[in-house]
Amino acid sequence: MIGSVPLEEFSYGLDMSGADPAALNDALRAVTMDVMMDPLRMGTIMSGWMLAQQSVAMNAMRRMQGENPPPVLAANGDRRFGDPAWQSNPFLLSMLEEYLVRRQYAQQIVEQSRLPDATKRKARFAMNMLMDSLAPSNVPWLNPTVVKEAIDTGGTSLMQGMAEFLDDLKNNGGYPKQVDSSPFKLGENMAATPGEVVFRNELIELIAYYPQTEQVHERPILMSPPWINKFYIMDLAPGRSFVEWAVKHGHQTFMISYRNPDETMRDYTMDTYLEKGLLAALEAVERITGAPQVNLAALCLGGTMSVLALAWLAAKGEAHRIGACTTTNTIVDFTEPGDLGVFTDEASISKLEKKMNERGFLESSEMAGTFNWMRANDLIWSYVVSNWYMGKKPPAFDILAWNGDSTRMPAAMHSQYLRSCYLHNLLIVPKAFVLAGVPIDLGLIETPMFVLGAEADHIAPWRTTYMTSQYVRGEVKYTRTNSGHVAGICNPPGNAKACYWTAEHTEAGESPDAWLERSTKHQGSWWEDWATWADAHGGPMRAPYELPTGGDPAPGRYVRNEAVPA
Repeated sequence: MIGSVPLEEFSYGLDMSGADPAALNDALRAVTMDVMMDPLRMGTIMSGWMLAQQSVAMNAMRRMQGENPPPVLAANGDRRFGDPAWQSNPFLLSMLEEYLVRRQYAQQIVEQSRLPDATKRKARFAMNMLMDSLAPSNVPWLNPTVVKEAIDTGGTSLMQGMAEFLDDLKNNGGYPKQVDSSPFKLGENMAATPGEVVFRNELIELIAYYPQTEQVHERPILMSPPWINKFYIMDLAPGRSFVEWAVKHGHQTFMISYRNPDETMRDYTMDTYLEKGLLAALEAVERITGAPQVNLAALCLGGTMSVLALAWLAAKGEAHRIGACTTTNTIVDFTEPGDLGVFTDEASISKLEKKMNERGFLESSEMAGTFNWMRANDLIWSYVVSNWYMGKKPPAFDILAWNGDSTRMPAAMHSQYLRSCYLHNLLIVPKAFVLAGVPIDLGLIETPMFVLGAEADHIAPWRTTYMTSQYVRGEVKYTRTNSGHVAGICNPPGNAKACYWTAEHTEAGESPDAWLERSTKHQGSWWEDWATWADAHGGPMRAPYELPTGGDPAPGRYVRNEAVPA
């Protein structure tokens, strides 16, 4: 976790935005100069800081005399300082107080600047990064948990930590590993729902999953995943797979698996991803099954493309091809795009375009170091302490293993996506965005929709996902889950902490908060709510469709970055 945000969510967000480190440094420099140019404001901040430091010193003296004064600031809920010694040891408590005071006034410099909000938000990220690095918990001989572990193990933890450090220096770019991926194998305990590849072109493979019920709904489901990271977040692991859930509930299910782009795909655009991706998959499902209609189920950017496809088909007079559409954690209105908006102004996108154009794609691993430092408290320092100082192995966690299996982004497509969506927010303006020769108007969409948002989503905030219901004309059932962006799709029944909110329909002109006020909270997984809706929109039951045979077994070749034989 990064504060209240899952680690994998921030890393996933990095792949979407392509954060620029120079922009953070420039923003921090601009905010600092702004405050320094105002002597009165700077004097006020410095005076407050000096008085607070004086209080810290007075508290230290009182504790040495056996007193127990209240702290100047407390590290409430900060896991870095969870060891009781940070409170019971007068020396450590004084160091902690001094750090918290320094952090508070550093943050004031940012918050009291007069610069634009976008610059201030970047500076806030950078200042937090700096303050994280200065935490006393990062000093091994001051961290009581590290010292106790070294004593308890007779120094073995320090030797093991050094071995971990040397291995990361050699094999992980000098960063501590965040996950042990070794237990996870594609096709065995990840992306393991049985099926085979039934169609392939230069952009996608189409996986058909084998039916597991005697009858299936007439309308097959085509799943549209994001092409940021691999598709199998929707087929994560047995018992945690949305694909498996759909198949076992009588839906004949197909999945798009995108090829990991290389320099030959530098000119691929969103038009390409529509025509050779979603539409090509739709045509293949129609051809294989002969079904009169196909339903869509989509996640994140795959959901954005699905909504665009609905509008595209409606404009072409082909809306009847899709019976119903599910979008999960999907944005079409980028007015409030969440944390990614920090990194998607004109200057940042221009710098990113220059980097991408040098080789034709964005390599997500290039940005990982920058992104980790942005949330260094949990993405770097916690692993430095655990792995390098205490000699512990990183955990084996399927979502983080999937998250590390990242993909590239074609230069033209990613530039078009950032500019059209994050920078100019064109999708909600009727006919302002042209896709594959068709001006897009979301108001043409009359297809029934199930729209999911996640309460703790920092990439696609739930209020933003709700806005999809306000731009389409068809019936929309909106559901909110309590999960985050990535974990939200892996939400099988059985989690005692899981809950979701529903209302029978959305109303035109209704705000997200007004919808929430009249919604009903349920314990359990939103999968169950979706299953009821999907059954009602799946058509009559029939014998399973006959599938082609002889294709590569699921999860296919593209997910493994394997070359396809000519």
